[in-house]
Amino acid sequence: MQQAQGHTPGYYLGSHLRVVAALLIREMATRFGSKPGGYVWAILDPAAYIIFLTVIFGAISHKPALGTSFPLFFATGYICFQFYTAVVTYVNGAVKSNKALLSYPNVAPVDPVFARFLLQLGTTSAVALLILGTISLFLKTPLVLDWLAIIEAAALACLIGLGAALFNNVIFPRLPIYEQIFGILNRPLFMVSGVFFLPELIPSPYRDMLLINPLCHVLMRFRSGFYSEYDPGLLDMRYLYIFTACWLFVGMLTFTGYKHFLRKE
Repeated sequence: MQQAQGHTPGYYLGSHLRVVAALLIREMATRFGSKPGGYVWAILDPAAYIIFLTVIFGAISHKPALGTSFPLFFATGYICFQFYTAVVTYVNGAVKSNKALLSYPNVAPVDPVFARFLLQLGTTSAVALLILGTISLFLKTPLVLDWLAIIEAAALACLIGLGAALFNNVIFPRLPIYEQIFGILNRPLFMVSGVFFLPELIPSPYRDMLLINPLCHVLMRFRSGFYSEYDPGLLDMRYLYIFTACWLFVGMLTFTGYKHFLRKE
């Protein structure tokens, strides 16, 4: 008991890091297995969406809303959106899927959440680099990338997804109907976040309604990192940072307040 009282914050941080690392390896084995098929599907899924959008909109229009490459335009939209939706989808069930492990006192409810978050972040980042890198090889004009804008947008998308997932891990088991409501509300975001259009091209008052969605701003920021000629005049980084910080705070506050419930539920 005296030894426990003498433990420093660094000791507890190191303990949680070891637990998260172990859970991360476990999640990788569970999700992707020992065969390469799981990794291949992680690449084929977004690639199929991008090809589908390219074929459909390429048949309708001769030129994308930005630049000259349909694959690049849709890839920058879809992959940026994936940084949000993949995190929130995968991390939503982190605590429930690892419920048995929470019986161990050194495993905190937040550990499986961060393990899944890190795995999804790494997976989406690797897929983004592979797909966007492949597309860039076929462009007539080499890309001039603004890495700050790209990384900033991806990080904000992931944090919005993390905030939602922290909140959902608590509310889903307490209020099952909310899980259905969240699914209904979350599904149309793909259509109204600017994946296959630019908010600047939408007439008022619909444009003003779309800009309430923070993911619209995330996608504008992400695309500005790939298109040097693109000036997203509607981008409001102040609004985006305030929303992300508040949403993440709500998620963390809810998760922390109900951490004992998460162990017992």
